[in-house]
Amino acid sequence: MYEQAKITQVSELEEKLFLRKTLIDITNQIHAAQNIRQILVDLKDGIKKLFNVYSVNIYVLDPFKKEVYSMYLAGSQVKEIRVPINNKSITGYVANMGKTVNIADAYDIKELKAIDQELAFDTVWDRKSGYRTKQILAAPIFYGNTLMGVIQIMNKKRPGKFGDDEQRFLQEIADALGIAFYSQGRYGKKRRTPFDYLVSRGLIKEEELERAWDEAREQKDAMESYLRWQYNIRKEDIAKSFEDFYHCQYIQFNDKHPIPGELLKNLKREYLRRELWVPLEKTDGSIRVIVDDPNNILKRDTIEHILKTKNVKYDVSLPEDIIKFIDLFYQTHVVDPSFDDILGKLEVVEETPQENEENITESDSIIIQLVNKIINDACLRRASDIHIEPNVAKKNVGIRYRIDGECALYQTVPYNYRSAIVSRIKIMSNLNITERRRPQDGKIKFYRPTGKEIELRVATIPTEGSAEDVVLRILPKGETLPLEAMGMSKENYGEMLKLLKKPYGMILVVGPTGAGKTTTLHAALRHINTPDKKIWTAEDPVEITQDGLRQVQVQPKIGLDFAAAMRAFLRADPDVIMVGEMRDFETAKIGIEASLTGHLVFSTLHTNSSPETIVRLLDMGIDPLNFADSLLGVLAQRLVRTLCPKCKEAYHPTRKQYDEIAESYGIKHFEKLDMPYTEDFTLYRPKGCDQCDKTGLKGRMGIHELLINTDEIKKLIERHKTVEIIREKAIEEGMRTLLQDGILKVLQGRTDFMHVRKVCIK
Repeated sequence: MYEQAKITQVSELEEKLFLRKTLIDITNQIHAAQNIRQILVDLKDGIKKLFNVYSVNIYVLDPFKKEVYSMYLAGSQVKEIRVPINNKSITGYVANMGKTVNIADAYDIKELKAIDQELAFDTVWDRKSGYRTKQILAAPIFYGNTLMGVIQIMNKKRPGKFGDDEQRFLQEIADALGIAFYSQGRYGKKRRTPFDYLVSRGLIKEEELERAWDEAREQKDAMESYLRWQYNIRKEDIAKSFEDFYHCQYIQFNDKHPIPGELLKNLKREYLRRELWVPLEKTDGSIRVIVDDPNNILKRDTIEHILKTKNVKYDVSLPEDIIKFIDLFYQTHVVDPSFDDILGKLEVVEETPQENEENITESDSIIIQLVNKIINDACLRRASDIHIEPNVAKKNVGIRYRIDGECALYQTVPYNYRSAIVSRIKIMSNLNITERRRPQDGKIKFYRPTGKEIELRVATIPTEGSAEDVVLRILPKGETLPLEAMGMSKENYGEMLKLLKKPYGMILVVGPTGAGKTTTLHAALRHINTPDKKIWTAEDPVEITQDGLRQVQVQPKIGLDFAAAMRAFLRADPDVIMVGEMRDFETAKIGIEASLTGHLVFSTLHTNSSPETIVRLLDMGIDPLNFADSLLGVLAQRLVRTLCPKCKEAYHPTRKQYDEIAESYGIKHFEKLDMPYTEDFTLYRPKGCDQCDKTGLKGRMGIHELLINTDEIKKLIERHKTVEIIREKAIEEGMRTLLQDGILKVLQGRTDFMHVRKVCIK
């Protein structure tokens, strides 16, 4: 017994010596680290072994944002996670109160409330990763009396709460980290350059940065430009470095930013371009200015003297973005007039004695300015359509923009100007200005003040009171988006890539008008657009252009419809064919024949879902056997409004709301998601801020339903089965419906359930 006890005692002593040696090794590594990134990312494994835990997080204080941040590897990229310093999270509480916490179960609400009533555990990361957090030991990192950060270890590999020895060891590591953070130069000494952030994150070595200053000077290049092309530093990282150095916001160029006409009245374009600053807006009594160097006291004094105010808020931007803003704000050296200015001129015209409204003609410069202003502002506000609607009852002309799928009133103008506005648009689109009894349609090529060309599709429709409505659809000639920007789920994206690798067959993208079908098709074509492939497209109209594609605008009036274009393509040695829409039996028949003879065919249909698409084509009279062999897959798509990332608000839904979501998803399928209704179940809803015009919504994203034509689905097509049977089989084989995909994006906090229900029936 004595010998056994002695052996045990020796073993325990050896283990303590081993742990002490490991602790010393870790503290030595901390002090030897070259930058913050090495500490936050590279030292975690050693700490995990020391404490025999599954997870370690080290956070550093960002005193200017009142946050702590950590870094983690996502593939080969280093990403940040930030936590506000308050008592609403465990990490935030430790930083805020400067106290160590030792928690036995992070999901035990009573245990958390015993520490602080506000304290809660955020389960979002657990839900995303499938990881279940249990024990947490977190300690503040101090240098003297100055908070430097927080260290946190989680989930012991042995049962039980963290013990006193583990707390002492963690405190020793926290003390070493405090000294290391201070010695890294993050605190206690003045930063030398706006690029020290890049060194602290391990994006560039200090000696490389020193060398880059000399090289950039020799090349007569701006330092930030030289770092980007010579050292492959991303623009986003330079932006963060500027924010970190200047303690202000980095502003990236945005061609939708409203023109601050009032602030630009006494400023010359050439002067602003030379001095590299420009006012952006006036809010809450202060003027917001972007400048290349907010620390330049002389430049700030000059700006404040010119603007005649000391109440200026400075933000930083790259010179190239400042120049783009200046070019956007000026039109051939003249500031864009405001809508109110133009309306003021109209009111003056209206007060002059006139016999009737025909005296107000479309050639009046004010009408030209007004129409140009309507189109320019629509582009700045990301509108897809402009609606001009004379209102007999209210005696005005309403102008509405469709933004992110919803119409909103933009302005109203006096009723007397309805004919002049319509005539001006007709002249721009080469329509007959004397014909007011029949609908007409045409196109406008419009050059914005920035020099960018856009195309507008115009439709005029006679309405009551001898008036005409006009609808203009904006067709921006932008870059083709990549397939990964379509917002597909990981599963749908993976399946879509498999379909695009097929040498032949037919892929259909379906949905209502404005659902983004053409954008998705062009994203798919971009993915396979390589020099070894010949790709023909027939479109009406050609909205998106791509190098490498041979694109044809169909013209039904001269007999060049989709079917005729496809017949021509088959004689022109194609590998891939994209036809804008399968509107009739002949186009569908030729598309199927082309896909069966060794070509990859893409097209769209206006149908509600993927299974309905199959039945619709069969009902057209398409041969079921040929169709079953040719079809690869059908992607149904809708666009849903997304929550503004700046102001979206977390909330805990009621049990009734939770049950409604679960029932809409399908109770049986929802249970598989493993998201039970608990006190910390969180969704997000719109709130409203300046970034989203107080709507709480900004932009749109796709929700998808991808049906893969498996052997079982082929059998159902050959037997001409109903929509319900095909849908059930597809779901059984893994297809998510549009509504299910939308609900998953609700659970991810990207949109809300109400807006998903607006675009999805079932």
